Amino acid sequence: MIKLIYGSKGTGKTKQLIQAANANAREAKGLSVFVTDTKRYMYDLERGVRFIDVNDWAIAGEDALCGFIKGVAACNGDNEYIYIDGLGRIAGKPLEELAGIFYMLDKISNENGIVITITCSCAKEELPDFVAKYA
Repeated sequence: MIKLIYGSKGTGKTKQLIQAANANAREAKGLSVFVTDTKRYMYDLERGVRFIDVNDWAIAGEDALCGFIKGVAACNGDNEYIYIDGLGRIAGKPLEELAGIFYMLDKISNENGIVITITCSCAKEELPDFVAKYA
């Protein structure tokens, strides 16, 4: 299952994502992973949430991000939640051009029973069709 947190810049999407990660970490039977491109929120997360700053792994572009998320999902069969803060920012593309990564994330989620929550800086009425189905 893919969940989407959307809204314009500055509306508290990251805060909502952190709250969701912390709440789920307390009750999750499996692992939770938080993927972003800054260390700013590292200490806001519960200890049970694995924090990954993609800048530490030289992730550049959509293909690299796809491969990285696949690796995160594959490295541990106990993953239950993956949180991605700023998918478009990390991929270096506007949301309208990320249909491929949403397809891949949906496939990973369904095949492995992982709930993937993503933040997107976009108003609901501006969401592309391939994203709007998750809103």
